[in-house]
Amino acid sequence: MTSSSLVPTDPSVLLTTAGMQQFKSYYVGKDDPMKDFGSKNTASIQKCFRTSDIDEVGDDSHLTFFEMLGNFSFGGYFKEGAIKLAYEFITGKDWMNLNIDHVSVFGGDTEILADEESEKIWKSLGIKDIRRAGREDNFWGPTGAEGPCGPTTEIYINRVEVWNIVFNEYYKTPDGKFKKLETSGIDTGMGLERLAMVSQGVPTIFETDLFAPLMAIVPTEDKKLKRVIVDHVRGAANLIADGVEPSNKDRGYILRRLLRRSIFHIVWIVNEPGRLKLDIGNAARELSERVAELIKPIADGVVKISPYLGGKHIVLINSIMKKEIGASIDLLRSTSELRKAIEKFKQNGDNVFPADEAFKIFSSYGIPPDFIRDETREAGLEFKWEDFEDERQKHQKISRAGAEKKFGGHGLILNTGELKAENEEELNRVLRLHTATHLLQQALREVLGREVKQMGSDITPERTRFDFSFPRKMTQEEIEKVEYIVNQKIKEDLPMQFVELPKEEAEKTGALYFFKEKYPEKVKVYYMGRDLKSAWSKEFCGGPHVKHTGEIGKLKILKEESVGAGVRRIRGAVE
Repeated sequence: MTSSSLVPTDPSVLLTTAGMQQFKSYYVGKDDPMKDFGSKNTASIQKCFRTSDIDEVGDDSHLTFFEMLGNFSFGGYFKEGAIKLAYEFITGKDWMNLNIDHVSVFGGDTEILADEESEKIWKSLGIKDIRRAGREDNFWGPTGAEGPCGPTTEIYINRVEVWNIVFNEYYKTPDGKFKKLETSGIDTGMGLERLAMVSQGVPTIFETDLFAPLMAIVPTEDKKLKRVIVDHVRGAANLIADGVEPSNKDRGYILRRLLRRSIFHIVWIVNEPGRLKLDIGNAARELSERVAELIKPIADGVVKISPYLGGKHIVLINSIMKKEIGASIDLLRSTSELRKAIEKFKQNGDNVFPADEAFKIFSSYGIPPDFIRDETREAGLEFKWEDFEDERQKHQKISRAGAEKKFGGHGLILNTGELKAENEEELNRVLRLHTATHLLQQALREVLGREVKQMGSDITPERTRFDFSFPRKMTQEEIEKVEYIVNQKIKEDLPMQFVELPKEEAEKTGALYFFKEKYPEKVKVYYMGRDLKSAWSKEFCGGPHVKHTGEIGKLKILKEESVGAGVRRIRGAVE
């Protein structure tokens, strides 16, 4: 059968992780294989994607995206038939003509007995090295919260596992119990990429003819870096081709993580010592060119082995990649600072990347903590998440202690000019923060939805504090997106203007207002843009504000937290 999409119809999983997912209904008797295939047996080549292996990518054999060769039986042949077919295919002179190093079988536990039947079958075929293993290694499934599952037997060639045969004898219920299936089935999986590796006699999957041309494109001698880029862009291309778009949740978040990690690594290569010395403008342009150079041959290679893909997918892949590059520019500016810090501590002989340094990079440049963790670990330094959180808490206390010079807040009528600032410098920061808070509210509504409403605010010369209605904690990706949108609008240097209107007429403009506030019959509507109708942001407000958004500088989101049921709080500062 042809491959199903990486986006499954099974709601219990985000992505297709195994070849058997498209056959799940046949194992439980919901569909009839005889009616659909004319047989109780079938075979397929299935696209798969596993996030569980993402930290292993870069070694000799792990990938996120891969293709799974499988043969399946729904009440036809069982253990003996499946093992003999596998043995013939692997060792037969007319087939792969390879030698089996050893096999493994399920050794049993307190719930399920050892698979002695499979052990006897392998012995009858002349395999002497048969190893028993536990639940973690030799029991498969289910995919999702419930479904068919069972013991497995694995085949190893050159110490690499290439084939896993699952004997679907059980159904795992949502409460964790195992029930015997009425009809036993066979589910096998053999990674195309690993089979290519052992059959071509190369030491890693990245030296097969599937990957070698792609590896040659990436201009670095760092093998692990090459492998991560090639795997991630290849995986991203396939996700995009199956309709996934970058977002801040679920499978869209997985795609965004792949793209951003690839982009960051490519920038590091571009700025590698001894290579091109670029300012940020050139780096962004060079990045686009390098990504295009990498993505095109990968997309071409995918098309060659995947007949369902064509030119339209290549166009789509490049289009989405370019958009994600644009969304990552602010973070890309600071990757060199992270790299410098990592190199400094490596040269000092340190084994741990200091939490205070990690927080400094996070708060100063906006690099997400999980990216700092990934990059420091790849460089051989330990990143202690709990120490980072302690450091974050310490700075939060310092921030709270500095909130003494309060002078009013966003949403109040401040047209009297009575600002509680001690000097002109503080007044300037207040205006910048006040205007930035308008941007912040609109950006939150764009990222989280129009249900976001202001619940309160407070601004000091040091920071802005904005409370809003939202039912859950924001993800790091959502926070980054909000910050990015605000800073993009600052860069656009939009004019800040106002009109004075009767309250009812002002409400009809679509301007936002704080529902708890009592407004006079005539109000000011401040808006950012050329005119009120097309303005990007418009709100009831007494002012005052900066005249153009470019005067704000740059907004940094310092913290996002809960302040009560359904209410979140963001603290931000301007640089």
